[in-house]
Amino acid sequence: MRKFKILIADDHEIVRKGLRAILSSRPDWEVVGESVSGREAVEDVRLHKPNLVIMDIGMPELNGLDATRLVLKEFPGTEILILTMHESEQLIREVLDAGARGYMLKSDAGKDLIVAIEALRNHKPYFTTRVSELVLTGYLRGPSRSDEEPATFSRLTVREREIVQLLAEGKSNKEVASALKISVKTAETHRSRIMAKLQIRSIGELVRYAVRNGIVEA
Repeated sequence: MRKFKILIADDHEIVRKGLRAILSSRPDWEVVGESVSGREAVEDVRLHKPNLVIMDIGMPELNGLDATRLVLKEFPGTEILILTMHESEQLIREVLDAGARGYMLKSDAGKDLIVAIEALRNHKPYFTTRVSELVLTGYLRGPSRSDEEPATFSRLTVREREIVQLLAEGKSNKEVASALKISVKTAETHRSRIMAKLQIRSIGELVRYAVRNGIVEA
């Protein structure tokens, strides 16, 4: 019988070990890899072609939401379960916008992870009760003024958000170019366009912007 292949993407070793321990209880499931950054997760999906990815949001080099977008653009049949410590209506909206169909708090993984994966394995969405309540509340309330006006962050492309994260993590133009396999000149051009688009004049402002928008963690 073909096993259901799962990739774990989280930059905390203790979390990856805990998830692997839970998943090992199912002989028909196989953990095919562990990724410690969003960028590595995308590469590992290309390598292992898992059926499902358990994805943290706050990871280095590339956050989980943008990694999800890249994975689903290339492998639309892959199921994504977002596993995070954070819970807010805005974050849930961003998760849904990225294309993930599962969202769970890390505090619920011990009791709900198996159920969540079974749902996604059958191509059904899975959200904990609290998350479902937040989604329903937001739907019933309707769009707010801030929802109607597109945020500056949403106007950035995935590549631009990648570069924002790398710069906010302290990478130089040369290191950004190396990470993205582009020329230094192209990296510099992207940086100039991003800062003009965001009306930002310094890296310090860029870091504050990245923290406010959840691209990097404070």
